[in-house]
Amino acid sequence: MRSLCYGNNLQIQLRAQDMAQGQLLMDHVSFQLGTTNLWSWLVRLLSKDPEWLNAKVKFFLPKMDLSSGDEAQDTTQRVMLQLRRLHTQGRATWQAFIHCVCMELDVPLDLEVPLLSTWGHGDGFPSQLGAGEESQPASQLHHGLKRPHQSCGSSPRLKQCKNHQLELARRYLKLLRTSAQQRYSRIPGPGQPLAFHQAYIPPILQWSRTTAPFSAQDGAVVGDPKAEDDTDVSIRDLFSTRADKGPRVTVLLGKAGMGKTTLAHRLCQRWAAGQLDRFQALFLFEFRQLNLITSSVTLPQLLFDLYLSPEAGPDSVFQYLEEHAGGVLLIFDGLDQALHSHSSTEPEGPEAPSPALALFSGLCRGTILPGCWVLATSRPGKLPDCLPTEAATVHMWGFDRPRVEEYVGRFFSDQEWQEAALAELRENRHLQSMCAVPALCQVTCLCLHHLLPGNSPGQSAALLPTVTQNYVQMVSTLSPRGYLPPESLLGLSEMALRGLETGKVIFSVGDISPPMVAFGAALGLLTSFCICTGPGHQGIGYAFTHLSLQEFFAALYLMASPKVDKNVLARHVTLNSRWVLRTKARLGLLDHLPTFLAGLASCACRPFLSHVAQQDEMWVSDKQAAVMLALRKLAIRRLTGPKVVALCHCVGETQEPELASLMAQSLPSHLSFHNFPLTYTDLSALTNILRHRNASIHLDFEGCPLEPHCPEALAGCKQIENLRLAGCKITARGISHLMQALRLCPQLEEISFQDNQLKDRAVLNIVEVLPSLPRLQKLDLSRSNVSVSTLLCLTKVAVTCPTVKMLQVRETDLIFLLSPPTETAAELGAAPDLQGNAIQRKEAQSRSLALRLLQCQLGIHDVQELIAQLREGPRLEEVNLSGNQLDDEGCRLMAEAASQLHITRNLDLSNNGLSVDRVHCMLSAVNTCQNLAELHISLLHKTVVFTFAPEQEEQEGIWKRTALRDSLTHQVPFELPLRSTRIRLTHCGLQAKHLEQLCRALGGSCHHSHLDLSGNALGDEGVAQLAQLLPGLGALQSLNLSENGLSLDTVFILIQCFSTLQWLLHLDIGFESQHVVLRGDRRGRDRLAGGCPPEFLAGVPFLAFDQCCVPKSFCLRQCQLEPLNLTRLCETLEKCPGPLEVELSFEVLSDQSLETLLQHLPRLPQLSLLQLSQTRLSPKSLLLLADLFSLCPRVQKVDIRSLYHMTLHFRSGEEHEGECCGFTGCGLSQEHVEPLCWLLSKCEDLNQLDLSANMLGDDGLRCLLECLPQLPISGSLDLSHNSISLESALGLVKTLPSCPHIREASVNLGSEQSFWIYFSRKEEAGKTLRLSQCNLMPEHVPRLATHLNQALKLTALTLTQCGLGLEQLIVLLSLLRCPVDLFTLRVEEPWVGKAGVLALLRVCTQTSGNITEISISETQQQLCLQLEFPPQENPEAVTLRLAHCDLETHHSLLAGQLMETCARLQQLSLSQVNLCDSSSLLLKNLLVSLSELKTFRLTSSCMSSKGLAHLTFGLRNCHHLEELDLSNNQFGEEDTEVLMTVLEGKCWLKKLDLSHLPLGSSTLAMFTQGLSHMTLLQSLRLSRNGICDVGCHQLSEALRAAMSLKELGLSHNQIRDTGAQHLAAVLPGLPELRKIDLSGNGIGPAGGTRLAESLTLCRHLEELMLGYNVLGDTTALGLAQGLPCCLRVLHLPSSRLGPKGALSLSQALDGCPHVEEISLAENSLARGVLHFCQGLPLLRQIDLVSCEIDNHTAKPLAASLVLCPALEEILLSWNLLGDEAAAELARVLPQMGRLKRMDLEKNRITACGAWLLAEGLAQGSGIQVIRLWNNPISPTMVQHLQSQEPRLDFAFFDK
Repeated sequence: MRSLCYGNNLQIQLRAQDMAQGQLLMDHVSFQLGTTNLWSWLVRLLSKDPEWLNAKVKFFLPKMDLSSGDEAQDTTQRVMLQLRRLHTQGRATWQAFIHCVCMELDVPLDLEVPLLSTWGHGDGFPSQLGAGEESQPASQLHHGLKRPHQSCGSSPRLKQCKNHQLELARRYLKLLRTSAQQRYSRIPGPGQPLAFHQAYIPPILQWSRTTAPFSAQDGAVVGDPKAEDDTDVSIRDLFSTRADKGPRVTVLLGKAGMGKTTLAHRLCQRWAAGQLDRFQALFLFEFRQLNLITSSVTLPQLLFDLYLSPEAGPDSVFQYLEEHAGGVLLIFDGLDQALHSHSSTEPEGPEAPSPALALFSGLCRGTILPGCWVLATSRPGKLPDCLPTEAATVHMWGFDRPRVEEYVGRFFSDQEWQEAALAELRENRHLQSMCAVPALCQVTCLCLHHLLPGNSPGQSAALLPTVTQNYVQMVSTLSPRGYLPPESLLGLSEMALRGLETGKVIFSVGDISPPMVAFGAALGLLTSFCICTGPGHQGIGYAFTHLSLQEFFAALYLMASPKVDKNVLARHVTLNSRWVLRTKARLGLLDHLPTFLAGLASCACRPFLSHVAQQDEMWVSDKQAAVMLALRKLAIRRLTGPKVVALCHCVGETQEPELASLMAQSLPSHLSFHNFPLTYTDLSALTNILRHRNASIHLDFEGCPLEPHCPEALAGCKQIENLRLAGCKITARGISHLMQALRLCPQLEEISFQDNQLKDRAVLNIVEVLPSLPRLQKLDLSRSNVSVSTLLCLTKVAVTCPTVKMLQVRETDLIFLLSPPTETAAELGAAPDLQGNAIQRKEAQSRSLALRLLQCQLGIHDVQELIAQLREGPRLEEVNLSGNQLDDEGCRLMAEAASQLHITRNLDLSNNGLSVDRVHCMLSAVNTCQNLAELHISLLHKTVVFTFAPEQEEQEGIWKRTALRDSLTHQVPFELPLRSTRIRLTHCGLQAKHLEQLCRALGGSCHHSHLDLSGNALGDEGVAQLAQLLPGLGALQSLNLSENGLSLDTVFILIQCFSTLQWLLHLDIGFESQHVVLRGDRRGRDRLAGGCPPEFLAGVPFLAFDQCCVPKSFCLRQCQLEPLNLTRLCETLEKCPGPLEVELSFEVLSDQSLETLLQHLPRLPQLSLLQLSQTRLSPKSLLLLADLFSLCPRVQKVDIRSLYHMTLHFRSGEEHEGECCGFTGCGLSQEHVEPLCWLLSKCEDLNQLDLSANMLGDDGLRCLLECLPQLPISGSLDLSHNSISLESALGLVKTLPSCPHIREASVNLGSEQSFWIYFSRKEEAGKTLRLSQCNLMPEHVPRLATHLNQALKLTALTLTQCGLGLEQLIVLLSLLRCPVDLFTLRVEEPWVGKAGVLALLRVCTQTSGNITEISISETQQQLCLQLEFPPQENPEAVTLRLAHCDLETHHSLLAGQLMETCARLQQLSLSQVNLCDSSSLLLKNLLVSLSELKTFRLTSSCMSSKGLAHLTFGLRNCHHLEELDLSNNQFGEEDTEVLMTVLEGKCWLKKLDLSHLPLGSSTLAMFTQGLSHMTLLQSLRLSRNGICDVGCHQLSEALRAAMSLKELGLSHNQIRDTGAQHLAAVLPGLPELRKIDLSGNGIGPAGGTRLAESLTLCRHLEELMLGYNVLGDTTALGLAQGLPCCLRVLHLPSSRLGPKGALSLSQALDGCPHVEEISLAENSLARGVLHFCQGLPLLRQIDLVSCEIDNHTAKPLAASLVLCPALEEILLSWNLLGDEAAAELARVLPQMGRLKRMDLEKNRITACGAWLLAEGLAQGSGIQVIRLWNNPISPTMVQHLQSQEPRLDFAFFDK
């Protein structure tokens, strides 16, 4: 409790003089007052209790010295002297004293009444003595103190001799020590209720990382930051010199009630007793009193005028203090209460007046009194900027359990009471939590002292459940007479609240009435002290004994005062986040006010509040409800960490489980507390709330300093799942407490101690608890300080603990990853020991441990111990020892031990000082480790990594899962594939002298391995030596010799090896870049050498596909060979077996060199491919290559691109395919055409000729067209991108008659610039010409017509966007005289879609031939006419027709012309047109005259009702119609009813499509009536017509007459089961039925079963579509019993089929010879997927999308697909297929020659399965794409796989 007092010390007066004046003063006073008898009675009363009087005098006169001088007097004289002192102090003091007498002492009534009436009021005090302390001059307050100056700061410094100065300083230091003894060594008397005789119990201090207790004998004990944890040191080390220079500042941080002020007093007491002998002077200041100083002061004034003045020579004394500043200690208490001034400038010197905080800043920073020591106390929070960064910080925590028990033991002197109090504490955990705060511990003990005598065991603690009720009980206990006057309590409470709201914690005499002072003094609630507001201005101040007590009374006023309404009360229920910088405006003094408000809102406080408020409990409960409502609102909000803690305290004080549960459930799953201190009380409040939570929670205390025993509060809290204590400065003692708590939290899954700088012992203590946490998954100990020996202990724990799966130590990381066991001990229950041990052994065997010890300074001896540990441990997934100090010997030991350590993934020994001379020692693992997949050593990059493949059992499992056995292994018995190992010794500085030793170390272990020696210094000598050693190394899969300084001679040595070594299939040499790679087979596992990711080494089995035709390939790039070397190269390659592929790349290849190369081609019969890439060729070389077909008949294809790339393909065996020749982008012009054509004319069969992207131009093209008849082209000629114009297109038309083998020509002069001519081997009967974007001008139209008229066999012409306008089209039609019978003209121009039907029909009138077909589509902007040409008319008729070509003529004239030209019209198609009334009227007249019209189509169009009437009238007269299509038009039901009249009399109709027309009941009746007469009808489509089951009944009856019906389409109607049953009754009577579509009609199992029975009788049925109905397996079973033998298409998607129905259908379909399409998509087939034994020979497409097909059904499905040789498309997307299924599909891909597309989207295929599919594609499959979108394959692997196989498509959109 705060009881500090300030002011000048009173000089010691002569006691004899006081005694002599005492009696005289008494008589004088008695005379003046006329109350002699009353005075005598008072003296006699107080003489009976002198100790009580001493305490009161000390309270009212805090600066008075009562310790000496009075002992010589008797009791009566001492009482009279003390009364005189009180009386002379002033009226207010005397009145307050009289009230204390009457309140606390047993005063007779006859004495109490006159005392209060005479002296208890202002009128009883004499006027001459009535002046209070306010008017008393400073000289009277400091009588006896002689000062030679008014202010030390203003007096000049006197020059005195050194001895005199030392004497003055000595006297002042003695006076300073004496004053401290008087202030802090007094012992309260027994009359003071709160001042029990207690020994000091120090709280816990934590400085930096060390936490140490205070010792009662040695004083405060704290730790040196550099010392080990829990090392006890002396109190002097609190002020140990950290640096010889700079400020010596220590900040003591502690929450309210932790004992900061008490510790400051304790230090003063110890210093006064001589225990802090290093300090000569000690000054103690309180910021709450320094805030009262309104003026600026100097440092001498602060020390002398405001603390203690020297007797003489202040300047000399201050000079001495400056010279000996290292022996001066200044303590500033309550830094958090400091008011910050607006000016932050520091004083320029000690004589410069400054605010008190500025002086404090100067002292801390060493600008004034440099070298002095400064100790500041503060509550945690944001500290002022004036503190230097190097200031030491000490955290003051409260009491732990031993300190609480020690305090209780010393509080209770009686042994029986002591034991009873300790029993209460030990049984009540919450009471222990409160006693962790020293101030609350004292309050609790005081309450127990009162409660224990009258209560049975356990009841006393139950009466103290909260802090608030402790204070309530304390106030009740302290009442002298057992009664608390409500008025006094309310008045004191009002004063407390007013002080907090105005920032006042010190009250002057004028702020508080004498009765209130007496009440506070009587209950020990107030303390008094001397206050100074400036030099020479002093007085007495009062304050609550503790700030929390003031907050309690302020809360009591808010709850009990009628003046405070509920709204004002609710506004005070707020939460403060943290302490911020203070300003003069306001002090943060309301931190605990909401806590006390919450406590007073408890039901238990209702009687007390009712007593104080003098109201009934209903009134009190309304006030309490307002507080509870405010707390409920806060409980559901998202709060910061400090506010959460504050709210936990508030909720705990209410004792409301419902509110606690509300808050607990509202907390987020991840609760963070960052960078503020937490005590045991805080965590206890938090865990009390969490115990009401149902879900688990993650707690993060990053950066929060924790009280050492704070973690004990976590014990047993089962809601905590993740605990993060990063940067909490937790110590070894704290770790000990925490480990005890964590043993009771078995549900924890993750714990983090990161950034706590834990030492060895703490870390080992932590890992000991691992077996007690069965669900723990991660333990983070990063940024701990552990030694190598401890690290080895941790590895032993990792090896022995069955749940640890990884230990990672790297720089600052120290992390354990754990895998909880599948069966805990609790789950095992009472299982026998043998069974339990077996389970443990099984888990230990299956456990895989990863050990990463990076940069841990491990040496040779450490690695020996580590190897010994690992030999006895579990299987190791990874061992990483990189960055240590193993050197050659340590690396050798680890390499030799690798085979015994059961490593399954990696062993990393990088950056361990391995030398080049010891590289061969690492190769021992190649011979001893059977599962070694790769060894990578690069001394340049300090890399040494061993990569291991799965062990035997695991690899067998992988092999079985992939299911690629006999059919993929090419008749190899089933066994694991041969081991493939990569040995990479790159950039190691290896020379020729090292090779023999390396090869000896490898021995024969390189068989089927990859050896990489790139980046070394082998040179020609080394490679030549290696070439001799290669046969002894076995059949390598690859050998990399890049970057070894090789010459051209060495290249020829390698070519000789390429010709002789059987395993060497690929030799790739880049001469300039020194890229030299020798490889075996690229396919299967060997393909991995060409780029397969390393992760497939251990997971993909060897795909040994058929190797009988595996070609050998030789690639030589970046090497300029002269003809002589080129001849040498060819001669060397002649010895190489075939087939052989050669790729050469030269910067420039001369004609001579090319001719040399070409002359050697006939002598290379094994050559299958020759490429010249990135090689510049001359234009002359084109003619050499064109003549190559005659020079070397084996050449099948010559392809030259841009004179930089040449490819020659050679025939193999007896192939006789036509030759292909391509000269793309070679700059060919007109001059090259004739010689080139002459050379190409020698070819027997030129299938393709590509001359695109050259510079032929119109002249060159004309020349080529003239030579075209001499060229033996049988396929195609590409002349695109040759800068041609329209003249070339017209020239092509002119050429058509002279080339009878041309079947089609296409010219596009747009941006695409395409020019293609297609040929046939025999003369074609008809030719097709397509001209696009040719920009025909009016003058070109007659020329075009002339050329067309001369083209004898031209049957079709398409003009697309050629700029042909309406008038030009009319001219073309009028001039066209094609010699063939039928000629089709198709015009696609933008104006066609805008001209309208009427204008287009006008165009038809101008043709010279008869029109047999008209097709108009406005949306497609297309007009198509089929013309029939009669014998040539005379010119006069032509002239007459042209004369009538007036578009503005009358409608009847137009109709007449149409009737003439369309007299033989057989087909009229109008699609997507908008028919106006005029057009429909014209159609009406036209249709009436068309006697030969057989087909009329009007689709997706619109017209008015009037126009529809015209059309209907015209169609009624078309009696010979055979096809009528009126689908997808925008007609209403009334218009449709009108349209139905067209059907009357249409007995010749064969095809009728009325889809999308609304057929209501009346309309359908008309339709069925007409339908009954259509006996020749073959196709009826009524899709989406809204036909219901009733309508279906009418339709079924009408269909009985349609005996010729072949197609019936009723999809997407609503016929349901009833309609289906009606149809089923009719279908067997339709003998010609070939196709039926009833999809989407809501047909259920009943209708489906009936349909199935009926369809089995339709023996000619070819297409059956019943999808999107709810048919079920019963329908499938019915269909399976009698599927038509002619069935080609079966569609049953989304039909609710199950495995049973699917299997029955597959059995029925098996062997059907005509089935082409099957769709069973969106059915739950699971394992009932199609299974064939005979197969479907014509099946082209199978759709099994979203059928729940998994890996188990993959094998029978793949086997069934193989039996369908005609399959072109397989859809298996959105299923459950994994890598095993991919392996099965990859196996059958090479056998499916016609397959074009496979869709595997949205499955479970990984990169391994995709790689298998790529391998299957590589075996000659003609498939174009495999869709793999949305499978679990990383983007990196997607990119790699696509680079290897572009046909794998991972995109969202289909290509």
